[in-house]
Amino acid sequence: MKQCYATRGFLPCQDPATELVLGEPYAVLDTVGNSLPSLLLEKDARNYLRRVFVPDWPYINIPDDLWPQACLYYVRLGFIASGYINQIGQPSCHSLPANLARPLCKIADLMQRPPILSYDGYALFNWRRFDIRKPVQLGNIDTIQNFVHLYDEHWFILVHIEIEALAADILDAVLSLQGEVQPRDVDAALDKIAMAMTSIIQVLQRIPERMSDELYFSKFRPYIGQFQDVVYEGVNIDPISYRGETGAQSSIMPLLTEFMKIPHQDNRLTRHLYDMRQYMPVDHRVMLEQVRAMPDVKTVANSDKFDAVLELMACFREVHYHWAIKYIARRCNDQQGTGGTPYMRWLKFLIEETRGHKKSGGKGTVVA
Repeated sequence: MKQCYATRGFLPCQDPATELVLGEPYAVLDTVGNSLPSLLLEKDARNYLRRVFVPDWPYINIPDDLWPQACLYYVRLGFIASGYINQIGQPSCHSLPANLARPLCKIADLMQRPPILSYDGYALFNWRRFDIRKPVQLGNIDTIQNFVHLYDEHWFILVHIEIEALAADILDAVLSLQGEVQPRDVDAALDKIAMAMTSIIQVLQRIPERMSDELYFSKFRPYIGQFQDVVYEGVNIDPISYRGETGAQSSIMPLLTEFMKIPHQDNRLTRHLYDMRQYMPVDHRVMLEQVRAMPDVKTVANSDKFDAVLELMACFREVHYHWAIKYIARRCNDQQGTGGTPYMRWLKFLIEETRGHKKSGGKGTVVA
């Protein structure tokens, strides 16, 4: 799959496909996908979804020109599967029927990812522009697929899309430091990263504008939950568990962590975070490893510029931390995020260790 990191960040180069054009039988996925928010309000939704014939991905691989179609195929199936397993108001379910499990597992295998809806399907591949002449930003984008008839869910996804678009400047800055670089090149890259992070934080702060904490928690957060001991009928008779969709599967902060060489302690929390990488697109994982192998810029960077990026990373995590309290922690005693993340402790550790990596010795605001 072609990548345009410097101009699109971790978003696909080409705007996502909004309709499957693989042949008439595949239209069923668009039909069911578009109807899913209504279907999930019905008690017999699972009975209906068990009877839907979903054709397999028609190729033994994914041709380059069909990546947008493959992504939409995965998005539709991922949403339907998560809606089936996690349907609100219905008994818990631990078995995905073969008509959904087989095609989902096949496309997931070709994409080298677990067979569950993750951040890439929920956000990165799930948007369209109203006006293709205008930027990928709030006000000019909408979602392709949703779980519920609430704009709150659209907003939740779309905020992440603009953040990903803004992160293109971060990738451009990091990728500019290939080979032998001078201190002035590092400082220019850090300035560009800082500007992008400032814009990203401003967008993340907009979450409450159009997303109710009550509606998030009760009406659509359950649909992006993890699969616990689920049997994929026709594929594997043994129950298996997968992480649910979560922003921790975005590649932006992991990339910055690798670039800045932040030495997070090796513990259960950071191992959990590293495990999230298997849910990222495979090319994103490769990019993270490439950045991991880059030289440490700390020794040659201007102290103020280096520390400014770290402070902005910590501030981003603080905003995330406070939204986690507002949207999740205040409504339950569960200390797990949607991806199974022990977020309260995890985010505090990351914030403290990020500030502790500063050249000035780690001064900064402390999370209350």
